[in-house]
Amino acid sequence: MTTTKRLDMLELMISKGSDDPFVHYARAMELRAVGRREDALDAFEAVATRYPAYVPTYLIGGQLAAELAREDAARSLYGRGIERATAAGDGKALSEIKSALAELD
Repeated sequence: MTTTKRLDMLELMISKGSDDPFVHYARAMELRAVGRREDALDAFEAVATRYPAYVPTYLIGGQLAAELAREDAARSLYGRGIERATAAGDGKALSEIKSALAELD
């Protein structure tokens, strides 16, 4: 399946009311893959707002924000990710997010 078809499928699922955080996260990833990076960052922020416990959002969203030279947005995503990964007991994600945050400085 092509990236565009995956994006169309994910957007259809969301329009039909999918409440699965992975579907929303996957849409953000597909937006990034097709080069719609600003839209992707907005989508990662939306996932972080709607599904704050979905930890993968923070690392990838923060990385994208950093790539777009949006350091404040990256720091915000990483900071929230550190809180959520800590709360979830997800040591691997916590380590990855802390490492990404350190690269900003």
